[in-house]
Amino acid sequence: MTKRKFSGPLRGMRILEIGHFIAAPFCTRLLADLGADVVKVEPLSGDPVRKWGDSVDGKSLWWSVHARNKRSVAVNLKAPGAAGVILRLVRDCDALVENFRPGQLARMGLSNETLRRENPALVIGHVSGYGQDGPYRDRAAFGVIGEAIGGLRHLSDHPPGTSDLPPVRVGVSIGDSLAGLYAALGIVSALWQRDRAAGDGRGRTVDVALTESVLSLMEGMLPEYGETGKVRQPSGSRIPTAAPSSAYPTRDGKWVLIAGNSEPLFQRLCALMGGTDLAGDPRFCDNPSRVANVAALDDMIGAWTCQFEAATLLDLLEKADVPATRIYDAADCAADPQFRHREMVREVEDPLFGKALTHPGIVPKVTDDPGEIRWCGAAIGEHTDEVLAGSGFTLPEIAALREKEIIA
Repeated sequence: MTKRKFSGPLRGMRILEIGHFIAAPFCTRLLADLGADVVKVEPLSGDPVRKWGDSVDGKSLWWSVHARNKRSVAVNLKAPGAAGVILRLVRDCDALVENFRPGQLARMGLSNETLRRENPALVIGHVSGYGQDGPYRDRAAFGVIGEAIGGLRHLSDHPPGTSDLPPVRVGVSIGDSLAGLYAALGIVSALWQRDRAAGDGRGRTVDVALTESVLSLMEGMLPEYGETGKVRQPSGSRIPTAAPSSAYPTRDGKWVLIAGNSEPLFQRLCALMGGTDLAGDPRFCDNPSRVANVAALDDMIGAWTCQFEAATLLDLLEKADVPATRIYDAADCAADPQFRHREMVREVEDPLFGKALTHPGIVPKVTDDPGEIRWCGAAIGEHTDEVLAGSGFTLPEIAALREKEIIA
């Protein structure tokens, strides 16, 4: 059996993932990047994300990142006897993470109580649309639903009256990823409590809702409404409480974001622009005044930025020490020297593709033991025999499970 070496601050931790699509697998990818041994249970036909996004020869490029550092075990969870396989696997696990609808795991014979009869110390992380209880508990939900009901979709739109198009999506499955982030934090927190803070060795349950994960990021939206009755409105590219801070056009058709919203920064921007008396204009004398007159201010800044190509404009702003950047696309991110220097963009060999693919790096960066990308998303069931043998299954038992089409 393969003896695998792990590095990173979470080495020695074992996580069983019974997840699909994005939220739970994103949680476990973060933990795996930091050194946890993640065993991913997926259907015999594979996780649906294997067919998402752009592909090469029928293989998903996203999968390479989505399932990296995880060992794949293919199990038909609906087959008689499948629950018994999972129950033997959890004996050696610190935590289990899943994102079925509430109650679905129990209907498969894998309730919290059943799991903890096998492993009383097991931390169980549930990720769902609305949480494990409440009036919406059984409703279907994906990340986009969480983004809408959590207030993000409303605030990420263009300002009122400027567009008749539907509210704008962020562009990635941010609701799922946020839930995954909170689930990862919850798992680590529960393990700390189990092993150190309380030190009682007792398993905990982590309950993460997509909707709540989004709502938790809404800054002052709720207290503002509660005390003033004010409903925060979308502001497009601008920050509603500070100015100037927006994206401005350049002569070569690019957009440059400029954040000159403190007094020293605004003064430096005014000096750089020259030929205009912005600093002495009473409409722009302080931040509240600039916010009140932001449309006129942005028009003046935009008229100035349009004189320059993006590279020239950015050089001027950098020399003046005014925070600014071009709006990046994928090609810009991939080529950026800062991302490359910190290995946030790196090339990783992927045997499924027979070549290196460009991956995002590991976040957070734990400097003394940062973890590593040990391998990319595996083939379906690539590690089934290895994992089962490591959990005490004999070769005849594994063969029998395969013959009954419980595993692949």
